[in-house]
Amino acid sequence: MPSDFAFKAMNGVHRGILKISGGRAGWRVYGMPVLRLTTIGRKSGRPRSVVLASPIQEDGSLVVVASRGGDDIHPAWFLNLCADPEVEVSYQGQPARPMRARVATADERRRLWSRIVADHENYARYQGKTEREIPLVLLDEPSI
Repeated sequence: MPSDFAFKAMNGVHRGILKISGGRAGWRVYGMPVLRLTTIGRKSGRPRSVVLASPIQEDGSLVVVASRGGDDIHPAWFLNLCADPEVEVSYQGQPARPMRARVATADERRRLWSRIVADHENYARYQGKTEREIPLVLLDEPSI
């Protein structure tokens, strides 16, 4: 399993591609659109950004997978949004906007997971590496 350093380095490279290209490159990976998710660190209280693929977009929700490559622990960004679901999202190079994160219900996960692994088998491999159920997160426009 990649180390925290490796995950951070890969994410840094991806953010660098976005920056160097002026946002013209890096918004798709493995056939999926990419977003930049900014959470508030549950320990630091400071903004933390990560670049993630969104294998499904449905009814205005952006869906992201908290896989961490099939590791036995949840990614830090997932723990951060569980502590504070108010996030910012820049989707495919658009300006960041406030959104609200929520973990998919069991029924939603079952339905969405089958669609995700049908098109992106890497997620099925990740699930096979760990005993934890990999959460799906829906990112929605905040309710007024």
